[in-house]
Amino acid sequence: MMYEGCKKYIPFQPISLPDRKWPDKVMEKAPVWCSVDLRDGNQALIDPMNLEEKLLFFQTLVDIGLKEIEVGFPSASETEYEILRTLIERDLIPDDVTIQVLVQARAHLIEKTFEAIKGAKNVIIHFYNSTSTLQRKVVFHTDMQGVIDIAVEGAKLIKELTEQEIKRSGANIRYEYSPESFSGTEIDNSVLICEKVMEVLGATPEHKIILNLPNTVEGSTPNCHADQIEYFCRHLKNRESAIISLHPHNDRGTATAATELGILAGAERVEGTLFGNGERTGNADIMVVAMNMYSQGIDPKLDFSHIHEIREVYEKCTKMKVHERHPYAGDLVFTAFSGSHQDAIKKGVDYMANSGTPYWEVPYLPIDPADVGREYEPIIRINSQSGKGGAAFVMQQTFGYELPKAMHPEFGAMVKAACDQAGRELQPQEIFDIFRCEYLEVSYPYNLKQYKLYEENDISGETQVHFEGILRFKHEDHPISASGNGPISAFFRAISGVGITDYQFVAYSEHAISAGADSKAVSYIHLTAPDGSAVFGVGTDNNISLASIKGIICAINRAQANQ
Repeated sequence: MMYEGCKKYIPFQPISLPDRKWPDKVMEKAPVWCSVDLRDGNQALIDPMNLEEKLLFFQTLVDIGLKEIEVGFPSASETEYEILRTLIERDLIPDDVTIQVLVQARAHLIEKTFEAIKGAKNVIIHFYNSTSTLQRKVVFHTDMQGVIDIAVEGAKLIKELTEQEIKRSGANIRYEYSPESFSGTEIDNSVLICEKVMEVLGATPEHKIILNLPNTVEGSTPNCHADQIEYFCRHLKNRESAIISLHPHNDRGTATAATELGILAGAERVEGTLFGNGERTGNADIMVVAMNMYSQGIDPKLDFSHIHEIREVYEKCTKMKVHERHPYAGDLVFTAFSGSHQDAIKKGVDYMANSGTPYWEVPYLPIDPADVGREYEPIIRINSQSGKGGAAFVMQQTFGYELPKAMHPEFGAMVKAACDQAGRELQPQEIFDIFRCEYLEVSYPYNLKQYKLYEENDISGETQVHFEGILRFKHEDHPISASGNGPISAFFRAISGVGITDYQFVAYSEHAISAGADSKAVSYIHLTAPDGSAVFGVGTDNNISLASIKGIICAINRAQANQ
């Protein structure tokens, strides 16, 4: 049995932090963001990006607003070296963007890294060595002092080479150190090794070191990760001389939560990737964390207003697919099929239009889809699970027809029946075709061939509307005419003269389908048929009065067809 196998796993041991403060904190501002797409993300691809793809991806990251971008591991391979040199030699790095290069704390790799950065204006030298209990035990066969020695020796060489490069070129070089597998390292050992590195590098409040604390293999619930970060921040000597950075992975599927709680616990910087790409289950998704902040009224300092274009670049360069349900970016994340969801969204959209509220208040939509460039994509899509309001929403948003609420059940039932018959989702044009056939192309048994409306004064001086026309039915043309206090009353009196009676007028609504002087009017007519049932008709015309008359004829024809 599978459950018996769980006994071989060692549970994560939380640290003791009974007076933790992070649960009471509220996120107030964005962290410093650092993209590791071109390194962490790229090394996780089946087919790593070529040079041109890397350059396109780099420019996309710059356009989003990222100011720190890890471009690779230049000492690891010629392809990694090539992207860095190309960016520098083609002068493709904006002055306000800092490139970050990764290197193990090993002398020959550090020396090659400094060769690779020559000519760059702003650089973060990111060096690391693994510190976890497990890796010390099964990989390095050493104790904690052994890994501290590796980090310290690496820091000494980096400081020496940095001073030489600054003297030579005046480059702005900053330091970043990662105790790799921080999440699997005894917390006091993590604090100790970082303090030793800070001492060697001479970190000060004016020249802070970035201490990056990787959740390299996510092994605990996010609250335990937050406890680790808060404990580290509390116990680190010279805390004011360090920028605490997060580098969460997603092995448990909680990288976003771990990132957010880590920020509450004291972190000021986040390393991640677009759409969470990375080894195994990936890295923290910078876009999701940033947009989560945006949805809470916090400026994330990143621009995802054209997320579809960003996604296209990502998919082109990585050959990866953004899932349909991926937060904010997936094809279906702003789409509702459920009838109750559709009804609530429609009412929310109507409320926004009618109330003038400055806030986004639409149920089931955490943000305005237009904020990420999704205004032209369908929010409501229709299948057999859709309700009466869904079809009406599509007619309004896509085609400009604002069906009255009383008409929603009738039209919704038609669309649902069509979905059931097709056995699939209906596209907007298919929904409109149903509407057109049911309401706009109904010309039997009554066909209004000619019509004219004009006003005249009766003997008392009151203005009356007069209708004249030709109504064809039973294969004959019948002249009709009458007057009334409005177009609708005049028409009802006119048709009563040819025996069309027992239809009771209930209500009507009207609006323009398109803006401008040449806009067409649509009128929705609600009648009670002779058998007492409700019946609806729709009429369109450049003249709103004639649109109402056409709507009446449509309703009567539909009632006759249903007898």
